[in-house]
Amino acid sequence: MTIWGKLLGGAAGFALGGPIGAIIGIMAGNAFDKRSSYNFNFSKVNNTQKQQIFTISFIILAAKLAKSDGSVTEDEIRAFKEKFNIPKSEISKVGQIFNEAKKDVYGYKQIADQVGLLFADNKVLLEELLNNLFYIAASDGKISIKEIDLLRSISNSFKFTEEEFQRIFQVNLKNNQANPYKVLGVNRNDTNSIIRKKWINLNKEHHPDNLTAKGMPKEFIAQSNKELASINLAYDKIKELRGIS
Repeated sequence: MTIWGKLLGGAAGFALGGPIGAIIGIMAGNAFDKRSSYNFNFSKVNNTQKQQIFTISFIILAAKLAKSDGSVTEDEIRAFKEKFNIPKSEISKVGQIFNEAKKDVYGYKQIADQVGLLFADNKVLLEELLNNLFYIAASDGKISIKEIDLLRSISNSFKFTEEEFQRIFQVNLKNNQANPYKVLGVNRNDTNSIIRKKWINLNKEHHPDNLTAKGMPKEFIAQSNKELASINLAYDKIKELRGIS
């Protein structure tokens, strides 16, 4: 699927007409138990609603991430526009949502918590959402401490462990800065067999065919290919360090 589809339409109004954290509950309608915003009835959220929620949530989280270090730079805005190839018909709506969301950082956690719950059965999609947020954060040449803190908080909302967060973080560093063991999510004292198994599993998880089957938006595939390249480079470095042929 594409991240945009023919979806924003009237759904864009949900992102502009009320508290930012209530968007998903409104869009998912009766999928929420009124007594608790964390009680989903998954059977009542159809695929179109899920795609609308994913799209608008990503726009909001990207805007709030860009704002987290104090100001939204032109590089961050340009990176968002170029990376995600917004259709001309949707630019105005996306811009309205982005501009509303970037006014402050407040509200991001409720959005992240709800997305984490709604897509709890599709961890690779959540990982690639986080991976693309790292891309936005790095677009101005550096990832600030405040951006890392917000990304870690989003990762927690998605129920990733600290080890999983570190792996995603290391993948998004420049190759000469990344720790190859952390890129694979393994320990230095793990056996060659364990490391090779983890490398194989990561390759399978991040293969474009698997991501497409999991419903990955095509706009995310290019970034996942970079992630896959970093994973393979990390394994090559470990083999070199260990003298594995």
